[in-house]
Amino acid sequence: LYPRRYVDASRTTPIGELVSGQLATVVGRIRAAAVRRTGRMAIFSAAVDDGTGHIETVFFNQPFLRDSLRPGLTLLIHGEVSRRGRLQIQPQEWWLTGPESGGRIVPVYPATEGLFQKRIRADVRQALGSLRGRIPEILPSAVRTAERLPSRETALRALHLPESSADVDAGRRRMIFEEFFLWELTLALLTRGRRHATGAPPLRPSAGERERALRERLPFELTGAQERVLAELLLDATGTRPASRLLQGDVGSGKTVVAALALARAVDSGCQGALMAPTQILAEQHAATIRGWLDPAGVPVGFLSGAVKGRAREAVLEGLRSGDLPVVVGTHALLQDAVGFRRLGLVVVDEQHRFGVEQRLRLAAKGVSPHVVVMTATPIPRSLALSLYGDLQVSVVDELPRGRKPVRTRLVPESKRAELHGFLRSRMEEGDQVFVVVPLIEDSEALDLQTATAAFERYSRDLFPDVRVGLVHGRLPPEERSRVMNAYRRGDLRILVSTTVVEVGVDVPAANVMVIENAERFGLAQLHQLRGRIGRSDREAWCFLFASPGTAAEGLARLELLRRHADGFRIAEEDLRLRGPGDFFGTQQHGVPRLRLADLALHSAVLERAKAAAFALVDGDPTLSDATLEPLREELRRCYSEAATYYAQG
Repeated sequence: LYPRRYVDASRTTPIGELVSGQLATVVGRIRAAAVRRTGRMAIFSAAVDDGTGHIETVFFNQPFLRDSLRPGLTLLIHGEVSRRGRLQIQPQEWWLTGPESGGRIVPVYPATEGLFQKRIRADVRQALGSLRGRIPEILPSAVRTAERLPSRETALRALHLPESSADVDAGRRRMIFEEFFLWELTLALLTRGRRHATGAPPLRPSAGERERALRERLPFELTGAQERVLAELLLDATGTRPASRLLQGDVGSGKTVVAALALARAVDSGCQGALMAPTQILAEQHAATIRGWLDPAGVPVGFLSGAVKGRAREAVLEGLRSGDLPVVVGTHALLQDAVGFRRLGLVVVDEQHRFGVEQRLRLAAKGVSPHVVVMTATPIPRSLALSLYGDLQVSVVDELPRGRKPVRTRLVPESKRAELHGFLRSRMEEGDQVFVVVPLIEDSEALDLQTATAAFERYSRDLFPDVRVGLVHGRLPPEERSRVMNAYRRGDLRILVSTTVVEVGVDVPAANVMVIENAERFGLAQLHQLRGRIGRSDREAWCFLFASPGTAAEGLARLELLRRHADGFRIAEEDLRLRGPGDFFGTQQHGVPRLRLADLALHSAVLERAKAAAFALVDGDPTLSDATLEPLREELRRCYSEAATYYAQG
């Protein structure tokens, strides 16, 4: 628990100098106090005077305060000043002057109804008092000295019982570094084996028969960015030290064909390759796409997911073990103990942020130090990517395929909905398909949102009864989701109503129109990902955003930013700044540090230093065996128990 803000009770404003709208702290003597009633509401007011003027402080539905805020006592109040005939202040915080305030910086904690700040502060003060001299230091002394950081106990006391704003700054600086250090130390421990490993199967330095055959059959030319990125990752993989590379690319930039060419190079080098995707839908699409490229080039491609059973599953497993099956595409099912390879040389993990570091390493552990490429369409600033995925080199596909037109994006008022429906019909008559995306799949009393099922009924029964409409969401069984998605890909369905299961990877060239309901409920980066599902042909594509009635101005401003910009990196940076790392990466993110004070966007320089210190510590002491590091080992177990367990198991 950390304070969410502070009130500087030592900096007060004379009442005579206050102006309406000002957020201020005042101190004065209570001259009069009374309770009056307006309907069912009891209003307690106290007139406060400091010699320069007087002000009325008003408390709603707190008549009991007349027993404690009596005339003659000195009151310190922090709140917003207004003038309603006379000068008033609406207290956000207040104290009777004495030991509890003492002119200090006063912390304000997140609290729920019925839990008061005074009680929280008293409990925190008592806890810190009982722990005096007993809070273990977890940072190595050399790191603390180099970073000029206070001890952990000093920092915690500075955050909870500060005497000045400088105390708060010093305490925050220490704890921000600590949060980043713990995360980077976890990364360093998990990846040390690969960073220092040798014995990887070296890939050919030039294209072989299958890779050349694949290139000859591609119906398009690679962009310069695709060629550059492919050369970077293949150059890494020609040695015996395992390559580890993060392949970033905006939606529609053509990362999949780069992965397919790398897999062909692995097969030409006498190795096997595996591609793992986070969802059944995305894995099936990758399998169909890569099989369409590699099969004609003489490279059989298998598929494995939880839905593959019986003889089909056994045939894939046997082919991988014998080496007769050179490439496999699958979901988390590839991590199962029964999956083994004869000579795994290249691992490709798509949408890395949906997996943990441990899962990536578990797949890599099925070979003898295979080369690893992880792909993501969630653009992350380069410095941030290097620190989040500390063991990976970074390549960026920063060029869209030739002829690709940017998606035209519009924020549509509710009054134009009928007009939009006419536009959808005209585009479908021209051969286009439509995505309709909604944020929830069942009604919620807390949020008045469209639901996938309600939207499906409206589009299929009320708006377009003559059009085939499909419905897909995360709660459908995998087989049913696959059936619906395949029908949409074939063109049997003209409209697909969906939740965000279509966010990544789904590629339907005829889908050139998207409608997103309650768009303000999505993050900017997520909206950009959704928008990337359309516009994958030479047809002009349109994305229409509907915001919920009463959406705040800042929510509409975010949607306007999406309308103006097509650059995923620009959008992602803004989204990270606005929402912070937890929401930015989404609730399914695995492997993002658990941060309470640190901010990935604001404190990137601290993150870099924490990474350097953590990796240096692990390189010097790979098991953290030094006796002085026991408190650090214990904190790692507490904060990142999964990672620590995985490391302990090797």
